[in-house]
Amino acid sequence: MATSNGNSQQPISNLEYDFITVLQSKAEAVRAYDKYIEDAQAANSKPCVDLFQKLRQSDIEQAQEIRHHLQEVMQKGSM
Repeated sequence: MATSNGNSQQPISNLEYDFITVLQSKAEAVRAYDKYIEDAQAANSKPCVDLFQKLRQSDIEQAQEIRHHLQEVMQKGSM
């Protein structure tokens, strides 16, 4: 989106766009894990419930880190 010299007419930089896109993917994954956890519970599979919960928590933590970086990039232009 942005030009290599930093003079961009785009509303957001490539880096902001990238972080927003990754953050959206993580948010969608967290929502999907809720359904997967329900399915595993319905199947009476505690190991699967545990794994989906672990993966969900990991995505939540990654989303928080991505959000932090996005805020930094939006405030400072880069990191």
